[in-house]
Amino acid sequence: MGKAVTEALVEYARPRPGMQVLDLASGTGEPAISLAVRVGAEGQVTALDLSTDLLEIAEKRARDRGLENFVTRQADAHALPFGNEKFDLATSRFGVMFFRDPVLAMREALRVLKPGARACFLAWGQFEQPYWQSTIGVVHRHVGGTLLAPGSDPFRFAKAGSLSEVLKRGGFRECEEETRTVAWTWPGTGEEVWEQMRSVAVPFRPMLDRVPAHSWPRIHEEVHAAIRRYVNGENIEFGATVVLASGSK
Repeated sequence: MGKAVTEALVEYARPRPGMQVLDLASGTGEPAISLAVRVGAEGQVTALDLSTDLLEIAEKRARDRGLENFVTRQADAHALPFGNEKFDLATSRFGVMFFRDPVLAMREALRVLKPGARACFLAWGQFEQPYWQSTIGVVHRHVGGTLLAPGSDPFRFAKAGSLSEVLKRGGFRECEEETRTVAWTWPGTGEEVWEQMRSVAVPFRPMLDRVPAHSWPRIHEEVHAAIRRYVNGENIEFGATVVLASGSK
């Protein structure tokens, strides 16, 4: 489902053959794997994440693609285990929103980048868009109250200029930002995408746990009806509004 989002960030980052790339909060391996393809055998991509379990998945996915220029590192983006000026490019897809201290993380990224190198980030846009409104939004209309778990906000940088401001505060120059809508397509049924959403919706878990058992049948019915508006053939085409921001050292 995130293929177009990954492609948008990779194109925005403009990787070149031979680059040394650091992908922060890499999770199961994107955009790190796509970047490894682009930088070629002369380059290398380091996928960094706090979760060793997710990095094991990333390693397997890279091996399955025959990539020998892909390495993983378990570490915190706020305290990078690298010397100064090691990388030509830093990226993160849907990770910066969850950094404990985004400015500190930016300063660390700046430290490990070479002079003139760029850092490129992609974050979610506003909550008011089809994917969220037809799923989590339906639940929230039923139960009300707090939408998100404390300290976990996927929409932290939805406000225009907020992500580029963090880059500036972290020491980056020539900071840019844009909001873009790209494909966000589920290749299957509404029941499947709703099940998948509930299984990974960590920021919304406290709200989901507040739903009384007797309310779930009605919620499921309304979610499926909302999702059906985006069905196109065998796919569900939500679209995704995202924020892209970058800065140079």
